[in-house]
Amino acid sequence: MKLFPRFLERSIRDALQDTRVVLLSGPRQSGKTTLARRLAGNTMRFVSLDDPTTLDAARSDPLALVRDLDRAVVDEVQRAPALILAIKRSVDDDPRPGRFLLTGSANLMALPRLADSLAGRMAITRLLPLAQAELRGDPPSFLDCVFTGQTPQDVKPVVADHLVETVIAGGYPEVLQRSSVVRRQAWHRSYVEALLQRDLRDIRRIDRMAMMPRLLRALAACAGQLANYSALGKAIGLNHATTRAYASVLENAFLLRMLPPWHTNMLKRIVKTPKIQFLDSGLLAALRGIGPDHVRRQRSLFGPILESFVYAELLKLAGWADSPVTISHYRDAAGNEVDFVLENSRGEIVGIEVKAAATVYNRDFSGLRRLANACGSSFKQGLVLCDHDEIIRFGDRFAAAPVSVLWSG
Repeated sequence: MKLFPRFLERSIRDALQDTRVVLLSGPRQSGKTTLARRLAGNTMRFVSLDDPTTLDAARSDPLALVRDLDRAVVDEVQRAPALILAIKRSVDDDPRPGRFLLTGSANLMALPRLADSLAGRMAITRLLPLAQAELRGDPPSFLDCVFTGQTPQDVKPVVADHLVETVIAGGYPEVLQRSSVVRRQAWHRSYVEALLQRDLRDIRRIDRMAMMPRLLRALAACAGQLANYSALGKAIGLNHATTRAYASVLENAFLLRMLPPWHTNMLKRIVKTPKIQFLDSGLLAALRGIGPDHVRRQRSLFGPILESFVYAELLKLAGWADSPVTISHYRDAAGNEVDFVLENSRGEIVGIEVKAAATVYNRDFSGLRRLANACGSSFKQGLVLCDHDEIIRFGDRFAAAPVSVLWSG
């Protein structure tokens, strides 16, 4: 299998130089184990909890297992949560930096007892499936540009059928080795089946496990929409509370995320409901049964998948940034909306709207202009990312641009 650069590697190496424990979390098959092995080299022992014997030892006597480790990688640590407490004891006794590199396919920070146990001792990084910039091997400058009111100039457009194929492929390393859409979507379906049957039990006890595939498909059908747990639950026979709880399990397994709303005291009547976004557009396309041929016949199918693709690319860019960048969405009661609101540590704002068409009209900037008015000088730029091959200005601080500006230099 071809190995691609992972732009998160530098920050993990830096963290291992000054932090006792580093957690590398993210979805299964996103490349965590491959990256962890590369980071470990010959200097750290590699302990995999996917091995049944090792897992049994970790669960039955975690202190004994950790006692024999000096510096180690522990792979898929969520499978034995008690190991976290043993690691805490070990690094309290020996606080050298870089003692443990943990990988996990579940959001351990959703488990308060475990999160609190390593507070101040652990750095957290998240590895998502491959970004387009990683596939091309070129570190992007998108965030640096847009927060200074500029857009990348060296844009290599990816449009029309090529854009559709790129988005529907997604970014899981394993699936990109398969040449046909049929084989790729078969992999995605097998991936989901295996994850639902095994990994969810490591996150939470689920009484109605048989409902999880139906809930996941219902969430996929609503990708890009506001989360309405009552309507979702009614469609599959669950109540509001159970639907919310089970959706959070899928979120903690890194399949999707509830994108929070952006808000400010400058604006009233803002909708404060999160939006449903998937973390891989290829997985979303497979769950919805959509391939390139379907998009060619019915272009409207492409919109939610492209939006999730852009969201995942933005999350990856934010994960590599030297300073925090948050991502949210904006919508008000009058129907004005912006798909993604980026905010940096200085409170500067960039708005991004996604459009699956090649033609952009002035009206497509209505939500962005509403956001700009609310933010004043903090608003740096508003972009409509679309299926076009060049950047077109729509006045000061607004432009339509190819989706590929996200990974252009």
